[in-house]
Amino acid sequence: MLQLQGLHAYYGKSHILHGVDMRVGEGEIVSLLGRNGSGRSTTVKTIMGLVQGEGSVKFRDHEILGNHAFDIAHRGIGYVPENRDIFPKLTVEQNLMLGEKRGKRGSKSKPRWSFADMYTMFPRLKEREHTEAGVLSGGEQQMLTLCRTLMGDPDLIMIDEPTEGLAPKIVELVAQYLKTLKDRGVSVLLVEQKLTIALEISERCYVMGHGSIVFEGPPAALRANAEIRKEWLEV
Repeated sequence: MLQLQGLHAYYGKSHILHGVDMRVGEGEIVSLLGRNGSGRSTTVKTIMGLVQGEGSVKFRDHEILGNHAFDIAHRGIGYVPENRDIFPKLTVEQNLMLGEKRGKRGSKSKPRWSFADMYTMFPRLKEREHTEAGVLSGGEQQMLTLCRTLMGDPDLIMIDEPTEGLAPKIVELVAQYLKTLKDRGVSVLLVEQKLTIALEISERCYVMGHGSIVFEGPPAALRANAEIRKEWLEV
């Protein structure tokens, strides 16, 4: 579904990504791991067209590198940023409405996700449906951001640090949510620092260090590779 080949990225004259090769298949959950500053967030921002890049990023065999972010979103890629980017003065319901994908006039196709789906997965959002998003807790805001992105009906969703600062119970809820996405046919590229959730739900893991991929393999191989964990993951 998604393939990166020789991807380089820059912030001005600063060279951040150095020839990244990655892939995400249909219905896969793939984790991109590494310490802060390793280039993980830059990778997903470059895929999304938010950072200048060189090389190749193909989505369903179509080259998308250099396209505008809204074009990439229309092709079926959703992006959940680390800072959540909710609209604080709008209600939960209004935030979800802004993410809703509108079908073409006369189209009979139905989106994969509905308001009912969001409220079933996260009943707390239903309780807060008419509450301004700015007064929600951190965990509730994260739920809202995830759900708003889903309302755009993406085939691939990229999620940057969804468990950052969340209580353990909410982290487990997010893990269950990501498994639900896979069950509904959505591929996931998960950017994470926490090994626990990544090893629990991923088919494959990439580890990034200094803007390059230093490991690729299944969770079992990463568990067994103490050298990679010590050098590139453990604080």
